[in-house]
Amino acid sequence: MLFKKIEEIIAWQESINLVTTIYQMINKNRKFSNDFGLKNQMQRSAVSIPSNIAEGFEKGTKPEFIRSLFIAKGSCGELRTQAYIALKLEYLCGNDYIIIDTKCRKISGMIMNLIKSLKR
Repeated sequence: MLFKKIEEIIAWQESINLVTTIYQMINKNRKFSNDFGLKNQMQRSAVSIPSNIAEGFEKGTKPEFIRSLFIAKGSCGELRTQAYIALKLEYLCGNDYIIIDTKCRKISGMIMNLIKSLKR
């Protein structure tokens, strides 16, 4: 494996920071925090990213790690979609949406690069 512990994986570190960002943005908008469906789904998608990276890493095999990384990458896409919905519902301002979208795209790219390096 490329890493000795999960904390060494930059995509995992960045996705932990994204989770914090999501929770903070949701909690600062009362209207948003009262929409339990979208709020919970966004929180679950965000938490799913580092959780799947960690799960795949801990399984200890390249195929399992790669499989879990693809799931984490999919959660980035889910979160971007949910953030766009939150923008349309005016739960997020344009700047907050851009922050989430940018972080998701960055993490998704990092995950894809990790997948490619594991496949070599």
